[in-house]
Parts: sequence; structure tokens; C-alpha cells
Amino acid sequence: MGILSRFDDAIGDAAERAVMAHHRRRLERQGWRHALEAGPGGWAAGDPPPRPGNDVEVLIDGAEALPRLAAELENARSSVQIAGWHFSPEFTLRRGDDEVLRNLLAELAERIDVRVLMWAGAPLPLFKPSRREVRAIRDSLCAGTKVRCGLDAKERPMHCHHEKIAVIDGRIAFVGGIDLSLLAGDRFDSSTHPPRATVGWHDASTVFEGPAVADVASHFALRWREVTGEELEPVEPGPAKGVVDLQVVRTVPNSVYEALPTGDFRIAESYLRALRSAERLVYLESQFLWSPEITTILAEKLASPPSDDFRVLVVLPAKPNNGEEETRGALADLVDADDERGRILACTLYARRGALADPVYVHAKIGIVDDRWLTLGSANLNEHSLFNDTEMNVVSHDPDLTRSTRLRLWAEHLERPQAEIAGDPTEVIDTLWRPIAQEQHERRKRGLPLEHRLVRLPHVARKANRVLGPLNGFLVDG
Repeated sequence: MGILSRFDDAIGDAAERAVMAHHRRRLERQGWRHALEAGPGGWAAGDPPPRPGNDVEVLIDGAEALPRLAAELENARSSVQIAGWHFSPEFTLRRGDDEVLRNLLAELAERIDVRVLMWAGAPLPLFKPSRREVRAIRDSLCAGTKVRCGLDAKERPMHCHHEKIAVIDGRIAFVGGIDLSLLAGDRFDSSTHPPRATVGWHDASTVFEGPAVADVASHFALRWREVTGEELEPVEPGPAKGVVDLQVVRTVPNSVYEALPTGDFRIAESYLRALRSAERLVYLESQFLWSPEITTILAEKLASPPSDDFRVLVVLPAKPNNGEEETRGALADLVDADDERGRILACTLYARRGALADPVYVHAKIGIVDDRWLTLGSANLNEHSLFNDTEMNVVSHDPDLTRSTRLRLWAEHLERPQAEIAGDPTEVIDTLWRPIAQEQHERRKRGLPLEHRLVRLPHVARKANRVLGPLNGFLVDG
């Protein structure tokens, strides 16, 4: 290793330690240091607890999730509550349908209570969406209708309200990563990911009925009260509807809401507990991978694997909309920790037809550990989502739900029936994921047409570059 590389590593290591120490100090001041130091497990401590008796479905990609949301909205009987990062009034939840989001909500609001809570936008017009743009969206969405809309400007500097949730009749809830928006890309894409002469979109959501719905409704009510001053009718946990234990976890930064002055950091706690407990498999889909808290645990696992067949498999965008160098640097660190033992693989997705290949933007936020722990929601693996944006995930320890979700995702990405990839996960990674992804990576390097959707993701960033994202958070965390 040359002098420059050693210097680069030293800077990167020092900056990473400083960022992690800063997060520990900040959470300790708020009484949340236990979230970073929690031992192996999966359930987060505190309220709300895991709720038994839920019926849960995982909806993969917009073509499955968005029409399901539309159907549930159309069947609403008393109330609709939706919160999101950004909304496009002209967004259609079914393709080939003239019913746009504005019209659907307006028709609902003629007979039931409809409330929409959106981030108020970036205070500096250098970033999108700006405050002015969001006010125009609100006016377009609500003008001439009975839809109630709140703009939440209670964000930390340089951060946002990022969760994507819906509660219908206090009976059914959606929690996931899909925005009802056309900003930065069209969220409606199918699991076949056909090339579209633009960026495709891989995403996921959950829909569930049962006692955990009340926890999503309570969170919406808290934010609505903080933004508008209006109290909503409380929703109590309902009767059992299924057999899945489900926990609603969130990130709420401290010093944002009066009712939650110390914040809530249980998405980070859930991830750290689960990763510390991993024995054979960590499977992650995320828009970003530059949380030093997350990557440090993964590096430790790779350096001293808990078993010979331990594997870390991540699916990320080819070009995230920011933080690309930081993610590449994190991957390089994980590869270094693995020391060429083949336990880490990072892939991305492309839509292809003949000589054509369009990137598929990985926007899903999914974590799976050992086919026994599953989380899905709006939280990415970066400091924004774990410490500074408002986010919501759900967590389950149901092995059937977890494994079936993994198999559906792997069948999509590997372009194979589930029956062909239902064997030992380590063997599937070593005999299918790795050779396919490596071969397609080589084809791209040589300018040849892709023959498969999976492509190995390079990891060549300088370590000092990797910490630019976390250091940005360090500067604005306060």
C-alpha cells in the first residue's frame, strides 16, 4: 500500500470514528444511546411493542403496490390519512387509467375525511422540492376539493420528512418506500422491468391489517397535531386479523416535535440488533449504503465470520442520486474486510432488451437476516434515515413471511422461478448470483449487450470520499 493510500485510509478512518462518536454523544444527550449499543436481537425496546395478530402482505414494485393502494382507497368508508415526502397531483396509481391522484382524493373527500401530510419542501431553493414548489403542489392537489392538507416544515436543517404511509378507516395501513410522485422518476414499474428509455424503478411496500395499524395511525396523528394544531380521534389497536407479530419502528429526530422532544431512533436500533445477531445471511436492498454504524458491523462480521457459509448480499442503484462515492467506499471497505473470501457481493439491476440496457433505480429499503428477521419501509442505510429524517419501517420475526419475501425478490432479480432458487441461500449466492453478476459486469466493461438483469457493482472509491455524506450529517446534526 502506497503512502497516498495509507494517508487516505487514515483520514477516512478518523472521520468515520468522529461521525460515530458524534452520533453516540447526540443520542446519549437524548437518552437514546441504548439504540446504538443494543445487543443482538431484532425487536426494538420501548413503545410501540411488537403487536401479535397481523395479516401482512409484501408488495413488490409499483405495478403490484400502487393498484392495491388505489383499490383500498376506493373502498374507504370513513377516513384516509396519507403522509409522504412528495406528491404529484397528476400521478396515476393504475396505468391505462385516467384517474389521477388529485381526482381520486377529491372524490373520496366528498363523502369521507381525507387528510394529506407532506413535507413542506427544502427551505433553500437550491434543493428540490422547494417550499414554493410544494405550496403550488398543495394548491393543485386541494383547490376546489374538501381534501385537508398539512405542510410539515418541522425538519432538521438539510433533512426532510421521508416516510411513505397511508391509513384507511383506521383498519388497514400501508408502510413502504414508494412515493406517489413523478419527481426524479416514475415509480410505476413491474417486476419484469422492461427497458423504458429512462430509469426503471424497483421498490416495495407492505400492507397490513391488525393491531399494528393503530401505531401507524398514532404517528400520523402526532404529526398532524404538531403541524395543524388539530387533534385526531385516537385509533386503538384492533382485533387480530392474522398470525404475524409486527412492530412499527420509526426515526424521528430530536428537537423537532414538542410531543417527542427526545426523538425516536428505533429503526437504527432494529437494524443494529439484527445485524449483530446474523449467523448466515445478511440481505439488503437500499438506495444508499453509507451509515458507518451499519458498515462497521458488517465489516466485523466479514472479518470474523460467524460461520463458514456466512454471506452479505446487497442490491443498490448503479448511480444513486447522491452519495455514490460514499457507497462505493463503503463497499470497498467491506471487500477489504472480507479479504477475498467471497462472502460479500454487491449488485445492481438493469432493464435490457437486445443491445438496449437502462438502469433500474433501486429505491426499495429492505433488510433480511437469516430468513428470520425482516424490515421494510422508507429508511435508507445512511445517516439521513437513521438519525435526521422522519422515517417509518415495519419489522417482523416471522420466518415464513421473511423467507417468502426473499424468494420473491431473488426470483425477480435472478430471473428464475422460485423453485429453482429455494435451496440453501449460500449456495444460491455462490452458484447463481455471483457468476451471473460478474459475467454481466464484464460484458458491460467490454461494451457487449447484457444477457441478464444482474450486474456486479464496482467498489473503487477512495475512503476519504466515502465519509463526505456522513460528515455532511455531522455538520448539520447539531
